Amino acid sequence: MRTNEEILSSLPSDSALAGRTALVTGSTGGIGEAVARVLAASGAEVLVSGRDAGRARGVVDAITASGGRAHALTADLGAAPGEIRAFAERAQEALGGRVDLLVNNAGVYPGLLTPSVTDEEMEALWATNVRAPHVLVALLAPRMAERGAGVVVNVGSWMARVGVPYKALYPATKAAVEQLTRAWAAEFGPRGVRVNGVAPGATATRGTAGNADQLAAMTKATPAGVPVRPVDIAYAVRYLVSDEAAFVQGATLDVDGGLAATRLR
Repeated sequence: MRTNEEILSSLPSDSALAGRTALVTGSTGGIGEAVARVLAASGAEVLVSGRDAGRARGVVDAITASGGRAHALTADLGAAPGEIRAFAERAQEALGGRVDLLVNNAGVYPGLLTPSVTDEEMEALWATNVRAPHVLVALLAPRMAERGAGVVVNVGSWMARVGVPYKALYPATKAAVEQLTRAWAAEFGPRGVRVNGVAPGATATRGTAGNADQLAAMTKATPAGVPVRPVDIAYAVRYLVSDEAAFVQGATLDVDGGLAATRLR
């Protein structure tokens, strides 16, 4: 099986998303980077965002080296709502005055057992995983609706619908994201803005590299048999933002190798 980087380094170009602009939060690595690069390969002009300016610049350079269009902005999605709104305005300006596609990918996953979760971790989970997408959608989705078109994709998690004994609060934030996805589809869909989500499974990223053995054990008994690659999630996002998904509304697409739906033993 080809690696994530091998695929991203040789993405074929097409014009399926030509003329559209995309804001991808948390796109300086992992799932977000893959989404940004895949959308750019299909013709979208992409805003790459994250807390590390150097990493953001690196993703932009990779996109432009392949003939795509991209811009970089630093952003802390755990910041106060006013700062997130200011970031969204800067992103819209960098993209020529509008955001057609919003991918709410940025997220944090600190904390393990419930008694050990600190107040700071609890606040970070709420602020980044739930409040930030809400602030961005509240600002940008009405503008999409005014134009009569737009797409929002929220990145959730397979853990949102499965109780596990080692982490409770993070899955709860992702369950909230799934409900927001359904509610926003009902709220904005009649005005031309589609809202959907993807639920990644155990994914091999820089952030999960320290748990490689655990990921391998979790996925060994799935139909796929191996951890999800970020690019696999990016392909699902590309489908959801494309015209091919015109009748997909309020759905959350599992991209988890069968982790949540199947048991082989």
